[in-house]
Amino acid sequence: MTVSRKDMLRGIAASALFMVAGCERKAASAKGPRTEINFSILSTENAQNMEPLWKPFLEDMSKQTGLTIKPYFGSNYTTLIEAMRFDKVQLGWFSNASGLEAVRRSDGEVFARSSDTSGVDGYQSVIITRADSPLTAEDLLKCDGTKTFGMGDVKSTSGTLAPMTYFFLPAKVDPAKCFKSVRSAGHEVNFLAVANGVVDAATNNNASLERMGQAHPEKLKQVKVIWTSPTLPEDPIIWRKDLDPATKEKIRSFFLTYGTGKDAEGARQLKVLNNLLFGVFKPADNTHLLPVREMEAAEALIQAQNAGDAAAVEKAKADLAAVTKEADAVKAAPQAAPDAQ
Repeated sequence: MTVSRKDMLRGIAASALFMVAGCERKAASAKGPRTEINFSILSTENAQNMEPLWKPFLEDMSKQTGLTIKPYFGSNYTTLIEAMRFDKVQLGWFSNASGLEAVRRSDGEVFARSSDTSGVDGYQSVIITRADSPLTAEDLLKCDGTKTFGMGDVKSTSGTLAPMTYFFLPAKVDPAKCFKSVRSAGHEVNFLAVANGVVDAATNNNASLERMGQAHPEKLKQVKVIWTSPTLPEDPIIWRKDLDPATKEKIRSFFLTYGTGKDAEGARQLKVLNNLLFGVFKPADNTHLLPVREMEAAEALIQAQNAGDAAAVEKAKADLAAVTKEADAVKAAPQAAPDAQ
């Protein structure tokens, strides 16, 4: 049988692909347990302010796991998502919206979640203005083009997704069209912008305001909350799915036992967590992100309805119904929920 040049080239290309795939599998299997982990931290506030608070926690993680743990402070949420995507970080604390992107795009997986120091889970997105301002939430919805506004990072749950889903879109208000100007920044920058009169109002969240009270107590007196969202789920802790099992188990054991001891060491660890405005960590999985997926689907539906796009409305309705069905199934099986284990 005669083999054409084209068939020969195809065979060579196929062999090359198999060789590359084989090398990649061999490299992946040769990775083995890691000795060093980069831990990403949301820089919603100044990294210089946050690093001293995180240092004892990261040192304890290194000591207990035997791994070298290095902090990775991202300037924005996209930076952290991309860092995990390209394996620059293997573990991190994310917001729910950015965490969902990390799961979708960066081979991420939820294995734990934070809890509140009070024992009451959840936090709220807020909109703040200066304490001496007569501005109300209703005034922001008048869409008169005279006010300035600070929105959060585009991947922020409390800074963007929640206020859009629960405040602006139901009133058919597009901030980009209704305000004199809109700036996008982290919580600390937006907080200071409001306190200093740079913008009329901005998004934030109640946990961040508590941190601002510690870092800038005099500035906290200069702002007030004019809108509060429904309760949002606590933040997820996410690792790359391709971490080896031995490393995962070391990390999981650390997070789920840290601060739970009843002795003096347990009390010290809990104080470290409380300084970060965390309670103890609890087990979780990707179903933890179902509420933010519902918010995302609801936002898409409202946008489609506001635009009068019938086809988009039907698609958004179907997407929302699918997510809601999945969430209802999880709620109906509490024995499978991570917190019930």
